[in-house]
Amino acid sequence: MSWRPTYRSSKFRNVYGKVANREHCFDGIPITKNVHDNHFCAVNAKYLAIVTESSGGGSFIVIPVSQAGRIEPHHPKVCGHHGNVLDIKWNPFFENIIASCSEDSSVRIWEIPDGGLRRNMTEAMMELYGHSRRVGLIEWHPTSSGILFSAGYDYKILIWNLEQGEPVKMIDCHSDVILCMSFNTDGSLLATSCKDKKLRIIEPRSGRVLQHANCKNHRVNRVVFLGNMKRLLTTGVSRWNTRQIALWDQEDLSMSMVEEEIDGLSGLLFPFYDADTHMLYLAGKGDGNIRYYEITTEKPYLQYLMEFRSPAPQKGLGVMPKHGLDVAACEVFRFYKLVTLKGLIEPISMIVPRRSETYQEDIYPMTAGTEPALSASEWLSGINRDPVLISLKEGYQKPNQIVFKAPVKDKKGVVVNGIDLLENMPPRTENELLRMFFRQQEELRKMKEELTTKDVKIRQLELELNNLKNVSPVLSTRFSYQ
Repeated sequence: MSWRPTYRSSKFRNVYGKVANREHCFDGIPITKNVHDNHFCAVNAKYLAIVTESSGGGSFIVIPVSQAGRIEPHHPKVCGHHGNVLDIKWNPFFENIIASCSEDSSVRIWEIPDGGLRRNMTEAMMELYGHSRRVGLIEWHPTSSGILFSAGYDYKILIWNLEQGEPVKMIDCHSDVILCMSFNTDGSLLATSCKDKKLRIIEPRSGRVLQHANCKNHRVNRVVFLGNMKRLLTTGVSRWNTRQIALWDQEDLSMSMVEEEIDGLSGLLFPFYDADTHMLYLAGKGDGNIRYYEITTEKPYLQYLMEFRSPAPQKGLGVMPKHGLDVAACEVFRFYKLVTLKGLIEPISMIVPRRSETYQEDIYPMTAGTEPALSASEWLSGINRDPVLISLKEGYQKPNQIVFKAPVKDKKGVVVNGIDLLENMPPRTENELLRMFFRQQEELRKMKEELTTKDVKIRQLELELNNLKNVSPVLSTRFSYQ
Protein backbone atom coordinates (compact mmCIF):
# COMPACT_ATOMS: atom_id res chain seq x y z
CA MET A 1 0.00 0.00 0.00
CA SER A 2 1.33 3.44 -0.87
CA TRP A 3 2.53 5.90 1.78
CA ARG A 4 -0.16 8.20 3.12
CA PRO A 5 0.54 11.53 4.85
CA THR A 6 -0.66 11.65 8.46
CA TYR A 7 -2.04 15.21 8.55
CA ARG A 8 -3.83 17.30 6.00
CA SER A 9 -6.21 20.23 6.29
CA SER A 10 -9.65 19.11 5.09
CA LYS A 11 -13.20 19.80 6.23
CA PHE A 12 -14.02 16.12 5.58
CA ARG A 13 -11.11 14.69 7.54
CA ASN A 14 -13.35 13.63 10.46
CA VAL A 15 -16.30 12.26 8.48
CA TYR A 16 -17.66 9.17 10.24
CA GLY A 17 -20.20 6.46 9.42
CA LYS A 18 -23.27 5.99 11.59
CA VAL A 19 -25.48 2.90 11.33
CA ALA A 20 -29.20 3.54 11.80
CA ASN A 21 -30.98 2.13 14.82
CA ARG A 22 -32.68 -1.24 14.41
CA GLU A 23 -36.14 0.36 14.14
CA HIS A 24 -34.93 2.40 11.16
CA CYS A 25 -33.61 -0.67 9.30
CA PHE A 26 -35.60 -2.85 6.90
CA ASP A 27 -35.83 -6.44 8.16
CA GLY A 28 -37.24 -9.72 6.81
CA ILE A 29 -36.43 -9.12 3.12
CA PRO A 30 -35.53 -12.25 1.06
CA ILE A 31 -32.55 -10.64 -0.74
CA THR A 32 -31.57 -12.39 -3.96
CA LYS A 33 -28.75 -14.92 -3.89
CA ASN A 34 -27.79 -14.17 -7.49
CA VAL A 35 -24.00 -13.86 -7.91
CA HIS A 36 -24.19 -11.26 -10.71
CA ASP A 37 -21.83 -8.35 -9.91
CA ASN A 38 -24.40 -5.64 -9.22
CA HIS A 39 -25.92 -3.82 -6.26
CA PHE A 40 -29.47 -5.33 -6.50
CA CYS A 41 -30.68 -2.18 -4.74
CA ALA A 42 -31.93 1.27 -5.81
CA VAL A 43 -32.97 4.19 -3.62
CA ASN A 44 -34.53 7.61 -4.08
CA ALA A 45 -36.15 10.11 -1.70
CA LYS A 46 -39.46 8.18 -1.72
CA TYR A 47 -38.78 4.47 -2.25
CA LEU A 48 -36.32 1.68 -1.62
CA ALA A 49 -36.23 -1.16 -4.20
CA ILE A 50 -34.46 -4.49 -3.60
CA VAL A 51 -34.16 -7.50 -5.90
CA THR A 52 -35.56 -10.53 -4.07
CA GLU A 53 -35.17 -14.29 -4.26
CA SER A 54 -38.09 -15.82 -6.14
CA SER A 55 -39.02 -18.86 -8.19
CA GLY A 56 -40.64 -18.86 -11.62
CA GLY A 57 -39.18 -15.55 -12.79
CA GLY A 58 -37.56 -12.45 -11.35
CA SER A 59 -39.01 -9.96 -8.89
CA PHE A 60 -38.12 -7.00 -6.74
CA ILE A 61 -39.77 -5.37 -3.77
CA VAL A 62 -40.55 -1.64 -3.42
CA ILE A 63 -40.87 -0.12 0.06
CA PRO A 64 -41.50 3.53 1.00
CA VAL A 65 -38.36 4.87 2.70
CA SER A 66 -40.46 6.13 5.62
CA GLN A 67 -41.88 2.65 6.36
CA ALA A 68 -38.87 1.05 8.06
CA GLY A 69 -39.14 -2.01 10.29
CA ARG A 70 -40.00 -5.65 9.66
CA ILE A 71 -41.46 -6.33 6.22
CA GLU A 72 -44.32 -8.83 5.93
CA PRO A 73 -43.44 -12.12 4.13
CA HIS A 74 -46.28 -11.56 1.65
CA HIS A 75 -45.44 -7.94 0.88
CA PRO A 76 -46.45 -7.10 -2.74
CA LYS A 77 -43.72 -7.38 -5.37
CA VAL A 78 -43.00 -6.28 -8.91
CA CYS A 79 -42.90 -9.67 -10.62
CA GLY A 80 -43.41 -9.29 -14.37
CA HIS A 81 -40.04 -10.59 -15.60
CA HIS A 82 -39.66 -14.19 -16.81
CA GLY A 83 -36.01 -14.45 -15.68
CA ASN A 84 -33.87 -13.24 -12.79
CA VAL A 85 -33.73 -9.45 -12.39
CA LEU A 86 -30.10 -8.30 -12.78
CA ASP A 87 -30.30 -4.52 -12.34
CA ILE A 88 -32.80 -1.85 -11.20
CA LYS A 89 -32.50 1.95 -11.40
CA TRP A 90 -34.87 4.76 -10.39
CA ASN A 91 -35.52 7.54 -12.88
CA PRO A 92 -33.63 10.59 -11.49
CA PHE A 93 -36.44 12.97 -12.57
CA PHE A 94 -39.63 10.96 -11.87
CA GLU A 95 -39.51 9.34 -8.44
CA ASN A 96 -42.29 6.83 -9.17
CA ILE A 97 -40.62 5.45 -12.33
CA ILE A 98 -38.15 2.56 -12.10
CA ALA A 99 -36.39 0.57 -14.82
CA SER A 100 -35.36 -3.08 -14.55
CA CYS A 101 -33.48 -5.53 -16.74
CA SER A 102 -33.42 -9.29 -16.64
CA GLU A 103 -32.11 -12.60 -17.93
CA ASP A 104 -35.22 -12.74 -20.16
CA SER A 105 -33.40 -10.22 -22.46
CA SER A 106 -35.94 -7.46 -21.76
CA VAL A 107 -35.87 -4.01 -20.17
CA ARG A 108 -39.07 -2.89 -18.44
CA ILE A 109 -40.30 0.44 -17.13
CA TRP A 110 -42.61 0.41 -14.11
CA GLU A 111 -44.74 3.12 -12.49
CA ILE A 112 -45.08 2.65 -8.74
CA PRO A 113 -48.32 4.11 -7.31
CA ASP A 114 -48.10 6.78 -4.60
CA GLY A 115 -47.81 5.18 -1.18
CA GLY A 116 -46.24 1.98 -2.57
CA LEU A 117 -47.61 -1.31 -3.87
CA ARG A 118 -50.88 -2.72 -2.54
CA ARG A 119 -50.82 -5.87 -4.69
CA ASN A 120 -48.34 -7.67 -6.93
CA MET A 121 -47.51 -5.72 -10.08
CA THR A 122 -47.15 -7.82 -13.24
CA GLU A 123 -47.98 -5.33 -16.02
CA ALA A 124 -45.12 -3.00 -16.92
CA MET A 125 -45.64 0.52 -18.19
CA MET A 126 -43.29 -0.29 -21.10
CA GLU A 127 -41.57 -3.48 -22.29
CA LEU A 128 -38.42 -2.92 -24.34
CA TYR A 129 -37.02 -5.75 -26.47
CA GLY A 130 -33.89 -5.39 -28.57
CA HIS A 131 -31.13 -7.46 -26.99
CA SER A 132 -30.60 -11.03 -28.16
CA ARG A 133 -29.16 -12.16 -24.80
CA ARG A 134 -29.69 -11.26 -21.16
CA VAL A 135 -29.40 -7.60 -20.14
CA GLY A 136 -27.00 -6.99 -17.24
CA LEU A 137 -26.79 -3.18 -16.91
CA ILE A 138 -29.09 -0.17 -17.24
CA GLU A 139 -28.31 3.53 -16.74
CA TRP A 140 -30.51 6.63 -16.98
CA HIS A 141 -29.09 9.67 -18.75
CA PRO A 142 -28.09 12.27 -16.10
CA THR A 143 -29.73 15.33 -17.73
CA SER A 144 -32.34 14.06 -20.24
CA SER A 145 -35.75 12.90 -19.04
CA GLY A 146 -36.44 10.12 -21.54
CA ILE A 147 -33.12 8.47 -22.42
CA LEU A 148 -32.13 5.05 -21.04
CA PHE A 149 -29.00 3.00 -21.79
CA SER A 150 -28.94 -0.81 -21.56
CA ALA A 151 -25.97 -3.16 -21.93
CA GLY A 152 -26.50 -6.84 -22.73
CA TYR A 153 -24.47 -10.01 -22.94
CA ASP A 154 -24.68 -9.67 -26.73
CA TYR A 155 -21.83 -7.08 -26.28
CA LYS A 156 -24.10 -4.21 -27.38
CA ILE A 157 -25.33 -1.01 -25.74
CA LEU A 158 -28.79 0.18 -26.82
CA ILE A 159 -29.96 3.77 -26.36
CA TRP A 160 -33.73 3.90 -25.78
CA ASN A 161 -35.90 6.93 -26.47
CA LEU A 162 -38.72 6.42 -23.99
CA GLU A 163 -40.79 9.18 -25.57
CA GLN A 164 -41.22 6.74 -28.48
CA GLY A 165 -40.49 3.46 -26.69
CA GLU A 166 -37.87 2.44 -29.26
CA PRO A 167 -34.09 2.12 -29.48
CA VAL A 168 -32.49 4.95 -31.45
CA LYS A 169 -28.84 3.87 -31.41
CA MET A 170 -26.80 0.70 -31.03
CA ILE A 171 -23.18 0.94 -29.81
CA ASP A 172 -21.33 -2.22 -30.86
CA CYS A 173 -17.65 -1.36 -30.33
CA HIS A 174 -17.16 -3.93 -27.53
CA SER A 175 -15.78 -7.42 -28.11
CA ASP A 176 -16.84 -8.93 -24.78
CA VAL A 177 -19.28 -8.44 -21.89
CA ILE A 178 -19.66 -4.81 -20.72
CA LEU A 179 -18.97 -4.58 -16.98
CA CYS A 180 -19.79 -0.96 -16.17
CA MET A 181 -21.14 2.30 -17.65
CA SER A 182 -20.64 5.83 -16.31
CA PHE A 183 -21.61 9.30 -17.61
CA ASN A 184 -19.87 12.62 -17.23
CA THR A 185 -21.81 15.51 -15.67
CA ASP A 186 -23.78 16.61 -18.77
CA GLY A 187 -24.10 13.12 -20.28
CA SER A 188 -22.10 13.96 -23.42
CA LEU A 189 -19.52 11.23 -22.74
CA LEU A 190 -19.91 7.58 -21.71
CA ALA A 191 -17.11 5.58 -20.07
CA THR A 192 -17.26 1.78 -20.17
CA SER A 193 -15.20 -1.06 -18.77
CA CYS A 194 -15.27 -4.38 -20.57
CA LYS A 195 -14.20 -7.97 -20.05
CA ASP A 196 -11.80 -7.55 -22.99
CA LYS A 197 -9.56 -5.56 -20.55
CA LYS A 198 -10.19 -2.23 -22.26
CA LEU A 199 -11.36 1.08 -20.84
CA ARG A 200 -13.26 3.21 -23.37
CA ILE A 201 -14.60 6.76 -23.57
CA ILE A 202 -17.45 6.91 -26.10
CA GLU A 203 -19.45 9.72 -27.70
CA PRO A 204 -22.86 8.04 -27.18
CA ARG A 205 -24.88 9.72 -29.94
CA SER A 206 -22.45 8.68 -32.69
CA GLY A 207 -21.06 5.55 -31.01
CA ARG A 208 -17.52 6.74 -31.78
CA VAL A 209 -14.71 5.66 -29.40
CA LEU A 210 -12.80 8.83 -28.46
CA GLN A 211 -10.20 7.22 -26.18
CA HIS A 212 -9.36 3.69 -25.12
CA ALA A 213 -6.81 2.08 -22.84
CA ASN A 214 -5.46 -1.47 -22.88
CA CYS A 215 -5.41 -2.29 -19.17
CA LYS A 216 -2.95 -5.18 -18.92
CA ASN A 217 -1.31 -4.34 -15.58
CA HIS A 218 -4.55 -2.98 -14.09
CA ARG A 219 -7.55 -5.14 -15.08
CA VAL A 220 -10.50 -2.74 -14.89
CA ASN A 221 -13.80 -3.84 -13.36
CA ARG A 222 -15.60 -0.60 -12.52
CA VAL A 223 -15.25 2.96 -13.79
CA VAL A 224 -16.70 6.30 -12.65
CA PHE A 225 -16.38 9.86 -13.98
CA LEU A 226 -15.14 12.31 -11.34
CA GLY A 227 -17.60 15.12 -12.00
CA ASN A 228 -16.17 18.11 -13.89
CA MET A 229 -12.54 17.33 -12.98
CA LYS A 230 -11.94 15.63 -16.37
CA ARG A 231 -10.73 12.56 -14.54
CA LEU A 232 -11.87 8.94 -14.34
CA LEU A 233 -11.36 6.49 -11.53
CA THR A 234 -11.31 2.73 -12.03
CA THR A 235 -11.25 -0.20 -9.65
CA GLY A 236 -9.75 -3.51 -10.65
CA VAL A 237 -7.05 -6.07 -10.05
CA SER A 238 -3.28 -5.69 -10.41
CA ARG A 239 -0.97 -8.22 -12.04
CA TRP A 240 -0.36 -9.70 -8.57
CA ASN A 241 -4.13 -10.21 -8.04
CA THR A 242 -4.43 -7.48 -5.43
CA ARG A 243 -7.33 -5.03 -5.47
CA GLN A 244 -6.31 -1.72 -6.96
CA ILE A 245 -7.64 1.71 -7.90
CA ALA A 246 -6.33 3.91 -10.72
CA LEU A 247 -6.84 7.56 -11.69
CA TRP A 248 -6.93 8.51 -15.40
CA ASP A 249 -6.86 11.71 -17.41
CA GLN A 250 -10.00 11.93 -19.55
CA GLU A 251 -8.04 13.42 -22.45
CA ASP A 252 -5.24 10.81 -22.42
CA LEU A 253 -5.78 7.17 -21.46
CA SER A 254 -2.34 6.02 -22.61
CA MET A 255 -1.18 5.76 -18.99
CA SER A 256 -2.84 6.07 -15.59
CA MET A 257 -1.96 9.09 -13.44
CA VAL A 258 -1.99 7.21 -10.13
CA GLU A 259 -2.31 3.53 -9.17
CA GLU A 260 -2.81 2.48 -5.58
CA GLU A 261 -3.12 -1.03 -4.18
CA ILE A 262 -5.86 -1.53 -1.61
CA ASP A 263 -5.57 -5.09 -0.24
CA GLY A 264 -5.35 -8.73 -1.26
CA LEU A 265 -9.04 -9.64 -0.93
CA SER A 266 -10.97 -11.07 -3.88
CA GLY A 267 -14.31 -9.21 -3.69
CA LEU A 268 -15.19 -6.68 -6.38
CA LEU A 269 -14.58 -3.03 -5.40
CA PHE A 270 -17.52 -0.67 -6.03
CA PRO A 271 -16.60 3.04 -6.35
CA PHE A 272 -19.06 5.80 -5.33
CA TYR A 273 -18.20 9.43 -6.08
CA ASP A 274 -19.79 12.52 -4.55
CA ALA A 275 -19.19 15.42 -6.96
CA ASP A 276 -20.34 18.00 -4.36
CA THR A 277 -17.76 17.10 -1.70
CA HIS A 278 -15.19 15.47 -4.06
CA MET A 279 -15.23 12.39 -1.84
CA LEU A 280 -14.71 8.87 -3.13
CA TYR A 281 -16.12 5.84 -1.29
CA LEU A 282 -14.82 2.31 -1.91
CA ALA A 283 -16.92 -0.67 -0.82
CA GLY A 284 -15.94 -4.26 -1.56
CA LYS A 285 -18.47 -6.99 -2.29
CA GLY A 286 -18.40 -9.33 0.71
CA ASP A 287 -16.50 -6.80 2.83
CA GLY A 288 -17.83 -5.13 5.95
CA ASN A 289 -15.89 -1.88 5.58
CA ILE A 290 -16.17 1.27 3.46
CA ARG A 291 -13.02 3.33 2.77
CA TYR A 292 -13.30 6.97 1.80
CA TYR A 293 -10.93 9.39 0.13
CA GLU A 294 -10.85 13.02 -0.96
CA ILE A 295 -10.03 13.73 -4.61
CA THR A 296 -7.89 16.80 -5.35
CA THR A 297 -6.63 18.39 -8.57
CA GLU A 298 -3.05 18.46 -7.28
CA LYS A 299 -0.71 15.67 -6.28
CA PRO A 300 -1.12 13.19 -4.68
CA TYR A 301 -4.70 13.43 -6.15
CA LEU A 302 -6.05 10.69 -3.82
CA GLN A 303 -6.08 11.59 -0.12
CA TYR A 304 -7.10 8.77 2.23
CA LEU A 305 -9.46 10.01 4.97
CA MET A 306 -10.84 7.16 7.07
CA GLU A 307 -12.59 3.81 7.06
CA PHE A 308 -16.02 2.72 8.26
CA ARG A 309 -15.95 -0.82 9.68
CA SER A 310 -18.74 -3.30 10.27
CA PRO A 311 -18.69 -7.07 10.98
CA ALA A 312 -21.57 -7.86 8.58
CA PRO A 313 -20.56 -8.46 4.92
CA GLN A 314 -22.35 -6.43 2.23
CA LYS A 315 -23.81 -7.93 -0.94
CA GLY A 316 -24.56 -4.55 -2.47
CA LEU A 317 -25.17 -0.91 -1.64
CA GLY A 318 -27.83 1.61 -2.62
CA VAL A 319 -27.14 5.35 -2.51
CA MET A 320 -29.64 8.04 -1.52
CA PRO A 321 -29.71 11.11 -3.84
CA LYS A 322 -28.56 14.39 -2.29
CA HIS A 323 -32.05 15.90 -1.97
CA GLY A 324 -33.07 12.96 0.25
CA LEU A 325 -30.35 13.50 2.91
CA ASP A 326 -30.80 14.88 6.42
CA VAL A 327 -29.21 18.33 6.10
CA ALA A 328 -29.84 19.19 9.78
CA ALA A 329 -27.61 16.27 10.87
CA CYS A 330 -24.81 17.32 8.42
CA GLU A 331 -25.30 14.07 6.50
CA VAL A 332 -23.28 14.18 3.24
CA PHE A 333 -23.86 10.62 1.96
CA ARG A 334 -26.13 7.70 2.82
CA PHE A 335 -25.73 4.04 1.91
CA TYR A 336 -28.34 1.28 2.14
CA LYS A 337 -26.37 -1.88 2.87
CA LEU A 338 -27.71 -5.31 1.86
CA VAL A 339 -26.92 -7.99 4.48
CA THR A 340 -28.05 -11.23 2.84
CA LEU A 341 -27.53 -13.58 5.80
CA LYS A 342 -29.87 -11.54 8.00
CA GLY A 343 -32.31 -10.42 5.30
CA LEU A 344 -31.54 -6.89 6.46
CA ILE A 345 -31.13 -3.47 4.83
CA GLU A 346 -29.02 -1.13 6.99
CA PRO A 347 -28.91 2.63 6.34
CA ILE A 348 -25.38 4.01 6.92
CA SER A 349 -25.08 7.79 7.16
CA MET A 350 -21.75 9.55 6.49
CA ILE A 351 -21.75 12.62 8.76
CA VAL A 352 -19.49 15.66 9.04
CA PRO A 353 -19.26 16.48 12.77
CA ARG A 354 -20.33 20.10 13.34
CA ARG A 355 -21.41 21.80 16.58
CA SER A 356 -23.49 24.51 14.96
CA GLU A 357 -27.14 23.68 14.18
CA THR A 358 -27.37 26.18 11.30
CA TYR A 359 -27.24 25.24 7.61
CA GLN A 360 -23.66 24.41 6.57
CA GLU A 361 -23.26 25.99 3.14
CA ASP A 362 -19.62 24.91 2.76
CA ILE A 363 -20.54 21.20 2.73
CA TYR A 364 -23.80 21.60 0.78
CA PRO A 365 -23.10 23.45 -2.49
CA MET A 366 -25.71 23.70 -5.24
CA THR A 367 -26.49 20.15 -6.36
CA ALA A 368 -28.35 18.37 -9.16
CA GLY A 369 -32.11 18.29 -8.57
CA THR A 370 -35.02 16.33 -10.01
CA GLU A 371 -35.81 18.63 -12.93
CA PRO A 372 -34.52 17.47 -16.34
CA ALA A 373 -32.37 19.89 -18.34
CA LEU A 374 -33.30 18.32 -21.70
CA SER A 375 -36.00 16.29 -23.37
CA ALA A 376 -35.04 13.10 -25.21
CA SER A 377 -35.48 14.72 -28.63
CA GLU A 378 -33.30 17.70 -27.64
CA TRP A 379 -30.45 15.47 -26.47
CA LEU A 380 -30.67 13.31 -29.60
CA SER A 381 -30.47 16.45 -31.77
CA GLY A 382 -27.01 17.17 -30.29
CA ILE A 383 -27.75 19.61 -27.44
CA ASN A 384 -25.76 19.29 -24.18
CA ARG A 385 -26.72 21.00 -20.93
CA ASP A 386 -25.49 20.72 -17.35
CA PRO A 387 -27.93 19.46 -14.70
CA VAL A 388 -30.45 21.89 -13.21
CA LEU A 389 -29.03 22.77 -9.78
CA ILE A 390 -30.94 23.32 -6.54
CA SER A 391 -30.10 24.43 -3.02
CA LEU A 392 -30.77 22.12 -0.07
CA LYS A 393 -31.13 24.99 2.40
CA GLU A 394 -34.91 25.38 2.39
CA GLY A 395 -35.68 21.84 1.24
CA TYR A 396 -36.76 21.05 -2.29
CA GLN A 397 -40.22 20.41 -3.68
CA LYS A 398 -40.30 18.74 -7.08
CA PRO A 399 -42.29 20.68 -9.70
CA ASN A 400 -45.37 18.85 -10.96
CA GLN A 401 -45.52 20.36 -14.45
CA ILE A 402 -43.96 17.33 -16.17
CA VAL A 403 -45.64 13.92 -16.36
CA PHE A 404 -43.97 10.74 -17.59
CA LYS A 405 -46.15 9.06 -20.21
CA ALA A 406 -45.61 5.78 -22.02
CA PRO A 407 -45.99 6.02 -25.81
CA VAL A 408 -48.80 4.10 -27.51
CA LYS A 409 -47.43 2.25 -30.52
CA ASP A 410 -48.21 -0.77 -32.68
CA LYS A 411 -46.03 -3.84 -32.55
CA LYS A 412 -43.53 -3.75 -35.37
CA GLY A 413 -39.91 -4.44 -36.17
CA VAL A 414 -37.26 -2.52 -34.26
CA VAL A 415 -34.68 -1.28 -36.77
CA VAL A 416 -31.43 0.28 -35.51
CA ASN A 417 -28.47 0.95 -37.79
CA GLY A 418 -30.32 -0.93 -40.55
CA ILE A 419 -30.71 -4.09 -38.40
CA ASP A 420 -34.07 -5.46 -37.21
CA LEU A 421 -33.39 -6.32 -33.56
CA LEU A 422 -36.64 -8.27 -33.15
CA GLU A 423 -36.04 -10.52 -36.15
CA ASN A 424 -35.51 -14.14 -35.00
CA MET A 425 -35.62 -13.14 -31.32
CA PRO A 426 -34.74 -16.13 -29.10
CA PRO A 427 -37.39 -17.48 -26.70
CA ARG A 428 -37.19 -15.88 -23.25
CA THR A 429 -38.68 -18.69 -21.15
CA GLU A 430 -38.95 -22.48 -21.21
CA ASN A 431 -42.67 -22.27 -22.04
CA GLU A 432 -41.96 -20.01 -25.02
CA LEU A 433 -39.26 -22.46 -26.15
CA LEU A 434 -41.73 -25.37 -25.98
CA ARG A 435 -44.40 -23.38 -27.84
CA MET A 436 -41.88 -22.48 -30.54
CA PHE A 437 -40.77 -26.13 -30.79
CA PHE A 438 -44.33 -27.47 -31.20
CA ARG A 439 -45.18 -24.70 -33.67
CA GLN A 440 -42.16 -25.62 -35.79
CA GLN A 441 -43.07 -29.32 -35.55
CA GLU A 442 -46.57 -28.51 -36.83
CA GLU A 443 -45.13 -26.43 -39.67
CA LEU A 444 -42.81 -29.31 -40.62
CA ARG A 445 -45.74 -31.76 -40.61
CA LYS A 446 -47.79 -29.51 -42.90
CA MET A 447 -44.84 -29.04 -45.24
CA LYS A 448 -44.33 -32.82 -45.43
CA GLU A 449 -48.02 -33.35 -46.25
CA GLU A 450 -47.84 -30.65 -48.91
CA LEU A 451 -44.70 -32.24 -50.34
CA THR A 452 -46.34 -35.70 -50.45
CA THR A 453 -49.41 -34.25 -52.21
CA LYS A 454 -47.20 -32.55 -54.77
CA ASP A 455 -45.25 -35.79 -55.35
CA VAL A 456 -48.51 -37.63 -56.09
CA LYS A 457 -49.58 -34.87 -58.46
CA ILE A 458 -46.22 -35.00 -60.26
CA ARG A 459 -46.53 -38.79 -60.73
CA GLN A 460 -50.04 -38.37 -62.15
CA LEU A 461 -48.84 -35.75 -64.60
CA GLU A 462 -45.91 -37.95 -65.64
CA LEU A 463 -48.31 -40.88 -66.32
CA GLU A 464 -50.61 -38.64 -68.37
CA LEU A 465 -47.62 -37.39 -70.33
CA ASN A 466 -46.47 -40.97 -71.06
CA ASN A 467 -49.98 -41.90 -72.18
CA LEU A 468 -50.06 -38.97 -74.56
CA LYS A 469 -46.70 -40.01 -75.98
CA ASN A 470 -47.92 -43.61 -76.55
CA VAL A 471 -51.20 -42.46 -78.17
CA SER A 472 -49.61 -40.07 -80.66
CA PRO A 473 -47.73 -42.76 -82.78
CA VAL A 474 -50.89 -44.87 -83.09
CA LEU A 475 -52.87 -41.90 -84.34
CA SER A 476 -50.18 -41.01 -86.86
CA THR A 477 -50.20 -44.59 -88.37
CA ARG A 478 -53.99 -44.53 -88.68
CA PHE A 479 -53.90 -41.28 -90.61
CA SER A 480 -51.21 -42.68 -92.90
CA TYR A 481 -53.37 -45.75 -93.79
CA GLN A 482 -56.31 -43.57 -94.61
